[in-house]
Amino acid sequence: MKTLIHTPTNKLENSLDFYQKLGLKQISEAPIIFTDGKAVIEINPDRFARPGIKLYQHSWEKEAEAIKEITALSKYETGYLLSDPSGVWIYLEETELTLNFEPSEQSFSTLGNYAGLSIETTDIQRATDLYEKLGFTQIAGAVDQGFVSLTLGDFGLNLMRPLMCPHLFFNPSMTYFNGKINNPIVIESIRALHIPITEEITHFNQEGIVDNIIVRDPGGYGFFIFND
Repeated sequence: MKTLIHTPTNKLENSLDFYQKLGLKQISEAPIIFTDGKAVIEINPDRFARPGIKLYQHSWEKEAEAIKEITALSKYETGYLLSDPSGVWIYLEETELTLNFEPSEQSFSTLGNYAGLSIETTDIQRATDLYEKLGFTQIAGAVDQGFVSLTLGDFGLNLMRPLMCPHLFFNPSMTYFNGKINNPIVIESIRALHIPITEEITHFNQEGIVDNIIVRDPGGYGFFIFND
């Protein structure tokens, strides 16, 4: 099974420029896929595309039957479409995807160290149940703690209950953790590339210093560039 981040675009040239500026590498032309060594991101110029997750395997029939207990599914030409309790779209592709790519231990883009996808949900229990039915395994946290971390192969996912994050939250968002020393350097590198910053965060710093930021790609996908 392969799992990708799926992002739309307002204009393909804008998205290509965004990811190329940040130092991600294109590893496929059809579909258009970039990587930072860890995250794998498909840019979909189709006007019906939405931010979400795309999972590939030969058949989803078994999982589809189980998922119907939690949420509705729509059948389309190459698989199924559904959304999790937070409204994040999940594409279940019943097609083959061959990529000449092996994940690296370290991310190599300007964004820093990729730490998985983050989703804020009003129903963390139902969201956890849904992702487990799709094959994800819980590796940290718990529903009663307000966060659950899950993994599917090399793909990491973090679910969070409401009112935990005192900043803008775009569902879903990619999370980068760079540490208190390195993150200011990463932020300045992003500024130097003239990447628009959606939010400068000072909440966690007693001196009011911007030590965390949020940016978005042209399709609306969020990027949390955080200390930890």
